[in-house]
Formats: sequence, structure tokens, C-alpha cells
Amino acid sequence: MKPSRYLVEHVSSYKYDNQVQGSLMLLRLRPRDDGRQRVLKFNLHVDPYAALTELEDPFGNRCHLFNVHRRHGATVVHSRVRVEAADAPPLPEHPGSDGWKALEAAIDPVDGWEFLEPSRYVRFSDALEAFTSANDIERGADPLSSLMDLSARLHRVFQYDPGSTAVDSPMEHILETGRGVCQDYTHVMLAIARSWGVPGRYVSGYIHREGREGEQSLPGASHCWGEFFIPDAGWVGIDPTNDTLADHRFVAVAVGRDYADACPTRGTVLGGGGSTLEVKVTVTADDETAPDWSPHREWPNLRAVSPTPHEYSGGFDQ
Repeated sequence: MKPSRYLVEHVSSYKYDNQVQGSLMLLRLRPRDDGRQRVLKFNLHVDPYAALTELEDPFGNRCHLFNVHRRHGATVVHSRVRVEAADAPPLPEHPGSDGWKALEAAIDPVDGWEFLEPSRYVRFSDALEAFTSANDIERGADPLSSLMDLSARLHRVFQYDPGSTAVDSPMEHILETGRGVCQDYTHVMLAIARSWGVPGRYVSGYIHREGREGEQSLPGASHCWGEFFIPDAGWVGIDPTNDTLADHRFVAVAVGRDYADACPTRGTVLGGGGSTLEVKVTVTADDETAPDWSPHREWPNLRAVSPTPHEYSGGFDQ
């Protein structure tokens, strides 16, 4: 199948109750370049203006850091990217009866450790054990089929309910209430997979909604799913929220142990009291009309970022 091309626009607007003295923010907004997708063009715009420093985090994510050293009452971060995404290579049809042994032999005890152990939002707990027992969830004949069965089970058991959890909600919330969003589905699947000995990592990014039956993702928001290491296949993307493999509809931006490692924006401010955040995301295919809500449509004082490593565009602050 021919790769799909998308224009993704992501705007995060922070408004502070009182003017802040300064702010520092780390951005993970540039999609990854890998065997399934490539970045064709990337722009980043922050307001108020600040210099951007590009860096790579321990998980290989391309990040941008900026610092505003003056008073301001709001921060707007606007990324605009054109990206090409394709389906992943075909998976092994017959994993074989020795799949678990092959997985154990393939895992590097050092490099694989961080994706096998508990993390901030992915924990082994009594609540998780009770959930798997109550829903007859256990590993099957091989890792891949076990993960696909797990995805289907979580999709069936949980109810997708925007607003039922927050970004910092513990995994136990969805285990107890059965309600959550993509972040919660993904954290639970990662926890169960790791308890089986399958390395699993969190992926933040976007999904192009095609109106498929049962499609569950919040319009105007980013998305997340999991990737799991399978021998002879590498990292396999599985989305339990929609019970599907990550295909040409998915644009991966950052990976990590959980949400804390891959969130789009993270920062701190000096002063200001409380704050509110409004996020708006659109994913437009080449054969669709792009929306006209962009606050910086003409990109003033901005140079384009080429897909070449170590190049980035300057912009405004958040």
C-alpha cells in the first residue's frame, strides 16, 4: 500500500492567572523517522519569542528546549509537520511454540530492562493482579498472539470515556472504574505485557480518523498506544483503545517507559498562580482540506525545519 501523507498541526495554549516571571519548557513534538514513517517538513513556533535548543533524550526522541526570561501572561506552542506514514511490515504468521523462549533469548538484559520494569505510571499492583484474574487474562502460546488477545480484551472490557481521567491519574483508576482514555488503556496493556516478560514502551503521537466502525479517539487531541518487542519483528505497535495494529493512520512522535517520558510538553514557570491549558490538534490527509483555525498561518519570523538531523526552526515561547 502506498504511504499516506498528512499535515499535522498541534497548538498548546497556556494561560496564567497572573503574569509569570519566566518559564522553561521541553517539547516533544517532532515525529520520529524510522522504517514506517519519515518527516518531510517540520515547523515549530513559540510565543513569546525564545531561542530553541534541539536535543535528543535517552529514548532517542528529538526534543526542543526553550526558556523565557521575561514576564508574560500566556504561552503558545504551535507545531506544524508534514509526514509520510506507511503500514508496518507483515508480522510472522506462525510464531511457533518456542516464542516465549525466543523472546527471552532475544532480550538484552541491560537495554531491555527499562521496558520490562515498573515505571511512574506503569505499575505491578494488587489492583492489576485482581483485574487480570477477574477477566481471565493470562499469556498464551506465544507473545504476539497473547498481545493481540490482550488488546481485544481491554478494548472490550474498558469504556472509552473522555474526561474520566487526567494526565496524572494512576493506572488503578481505570482498573477500578473501567473507564478511561487512550493513555489509561496503554498503561494497563504495558503493565500486563511487562509482567509477562514482554518489553513494552509507550508511544505518543497522532491518529488520522477515517470513520471506521468502533473508532475511539478524541477529535482535536493527540493519541497514544504501545509498542512491544517481538523476535523477528522488532517493535510492534498495538493500540488497545482501537484494538488495532499501528498502521498508516498512526504518526509516532515520542517513545518512553510511560506518559511521563513521552508527553508533548513539560515545563515549569516562576510565579503566576494557577493556569489553564487548551490543546487543539488536526491531522489532515493530502486529499482533505486543511482547517483554517491556525493562529500563525503565515509563520512570521520563522524558518522551516528540514528533515535533516540537527536542524530546527526558531519560534515563540510557551
